[in-house]
Amino acid sequence: MNNKFWTYSIIIWAFASNASFSQNISEDTIKYTGDEIHIKAQKDMVRPLQKLKETQGAFIFSGKKSEAIDLTVLLGNISEKTGRQIFAKVPGAFIYDMDGSGNQMNFSTRGLDPHRSWEYNIRQNGVITNTDMYGYPASHYNQPMESIKNIEIVRGTAALQYGAQFGGMINYITKTTPLTKKFEFETLNTVGSYGLLSTFNAAGGNFGKLSYYTYFHRRVSDGYRKNGSSDANSQYLNLNYQFTNDISLKATLARSVYQYQLPGPLTDAMFAENPRQSTRTRNHYSPEIFIPSLSFSWNISENTFLEATSSAILGNRNSVLFIGFANNPDTINSLTGKYANRQVDIDNYNSFYNEIRLRQKYSIGNLNNTVAIGLCYINNDTKRRQLGKGSSGSDYNLSVEGPFGRNLHFKTANIAIYAENLTHISSRWSITPGLRYESGNTIMEGSIVNIPEAVSQKISRGFLLVGISSQYKLNEQNKFYAGFAQSYRPVIFADLIPTDALNRTDPNLKDASGYNLDFGISGNIRNSLYYDISAFVLQYNNRIGNQLINENNVTFLYRTNTGNTLTKGVEIYIESILLRADDSKLSIFTSTSVMDGIYKKGNIILNNQNIDISGNRPESLPSLITRNGINYQYKSVSGALQFSYVSESFADPANTIMPSPNGATGIVPSYGLWDVNIGVIASEWLNFRCGVNNLLNRQYFTKRPTTYPGGGIWPSDGRTFVCTVGIKL
Repeated sequence: MNNKFWTYSIIIWAFASNASFSQNISEDTIKYTGDEIHIKAQKDMVRPLQKLKETQGAFIFSGKKSEAIDLTVLLGNISEKTGRQIFAKVPGAFIYDMDGSGNQMNFSTRGLDPHRSWEYNIRQNGVITNTDMYGYPASHYNQPMESIKNIEIVRGTAALQYGAQFGGMINYITKTTPLTKKFEFETLNTVGSYGLLSTFNAAGGNFGKLSYYTYFHRRVSDGYRKNGSSDANSQYLNLNYQFTNDISLKATLARSVYQYQLPGPLTDAMFAENPRQSTRTRNHYSPEIFIPSLSFSWNISENTFLEATSSAILGNRNSVLFIGFANNPDTINSLTGKYANRQVDIDNYNSFYNEIRLRQKYSIGNLNNTVAIGLCYINNDTKRRQLGKGSSGSDYNLSVEGPFGRNLHFKTANIAIYAENLTHISSRWSITPGLRYESGNTIMEGSIVNIPEAVSQKISRGFLLVGISSQYKLNEQNKFYAGFAQSYRPVIFADLIPTDALNRTDPNLKDASGYNLDFGISGNIRNSLYYDISAFVLQYNNRIGNQLINENNVTFLYRTNTGNTLTKGVEIYIESILLRADDSKLSIFTSTSVMDGIYKKGNIILNNQNIDISGNRPESLPSLITRNGINYQYKSVSGALQFSYVSESFADPANTIMPSPNGATGIVPSYGLWDVNIGVIASEWLNFRCGVNNLLNRQYFTKRPTTYPGGGIWPSDGRTFVCTVGIKL
């Protein structure tokens, strides 16, 4: 596989050897000499965190806490999606580092569950990528960060515009083609520790009214841990036709697929002995996702904008695993001379989304206002086959003996309508009230082995969310903002149906509901001191969690409503530009979140007793997350030094301190990490980036998962090196 990979890379290098590099110009000096115009430009690699505009497309962001990350100037390990570097300036960003090879992003804020970012509405260019919002809302689709230009984040008050979630919205904006070029080619090739090889190759151009952009990406890695290899690739095509200046039609097709060998969980003793060791040699996981979309945009008039999008998520999620806690070894049976049969699980996704949004501007007196309304229809069919008796081999083999233990369909039909109105009370002060109503149902059909009759269950929903945000401008650069929005997270069938013999579920699970409240001040002082300081309150009722239970000498995980939690915190982003000269820039920043949360009420079963957990701290809620860094640029050379610290947290609602024998519960220790990155623009067509992640080789882990990929400790990566060479023509 590696020989083919290098052959392909050499061809790319040969093709690009005479390339010319086209930079994104952030500072221009134009000198006119009569017949020619000479442009001298220096790409600004020291750039503060930005905010979203008050209105953008058919959305209203006024009064909401938002961030916009420019990846084109980010000095960080984007090839392996090192989240603490990508989201470094987003205060409170919690990154669950269980897969250092960059296959998936596990992101959360404010003490929410980071599992595949499923507490967030995840989008690419405005197109939803969560696999099945009411069946299994994890984001299995994973685009390469090399393809992304910007990342837009809106916190929990985005619930009205984006639907049932507590986290908010994350929108990955893909790179596009310069309007002045018929053809542009970019290649980014990366090598790194533990067999990392990555190549990203993109091309695009414009032909009159038609523009196109496409990429191919491939990444392989042996992994930091033994038996942790990975092979990922993705493709993307964007065709945009501009009928007139006001009407356009865009068609996209995106695909991502990876196969990851899961090295298995560890106990605390194993982690202390050697965090790179493996407890599984035969576990494999692979999702393949296709996302086609068609978007129509129409500037009907100067004040009216319409956007309609139809998209789908088609694909599968496959795994073949030996199921067991970390202290349950996967060994050869002395009687049969074979390993035990593995469990095969296969999901097939057919999710369809249709959205139409309208933004209308209007005036009352001399004050401009905006109303945004939207209608969304979802129709999903997820086929879930679980508990298949797989092979006793070690390869990635999805064949099964006999029928699957579960063969189920989750069918969802859901319609939602929302409206927000940005109303200016004065030239400086605005309020934006809004509401969202959702109605739908999900039906489960299928069969479960050992139950003779067919299983049929229906979940119906109908709920109204209300919210309001407000903004007061001190001047053009600085503003106060505040927002409140109700949130709702329906019980999904992934909660109701246990995935394997180690899991059981409460048949009386209730929907989660609550609200997000935040208020703060943001802006900049003399374009030298940039800041966003805010406080938040997150109420989460009927929180769903896992409990480790031992019953009749059988240990299992019980998924149930653990109780109501209230989380409060302060989120601080401050960046100071200490030096801004013609050929050099220097900045320092801090991105810090201080959080405190408790169970207002809740009960769990512990040692066969019903225990009141009121006053306990919610799981995976560190009291402090802080990232601090220095960014420096001298002419075409830039560097970044970053320190990240995350305080300790609990793994379960019982706030267990002493680790369990299987590693599934106990304290998650605090950790501090240093990262350093350097970038060089060698010429107009060639640039280099190199970095050292976890410079001091700190051995750490970020979470003790109880479900996928297995209960126990999943060590994060130690010290790694990565270097990227970029070429543009």
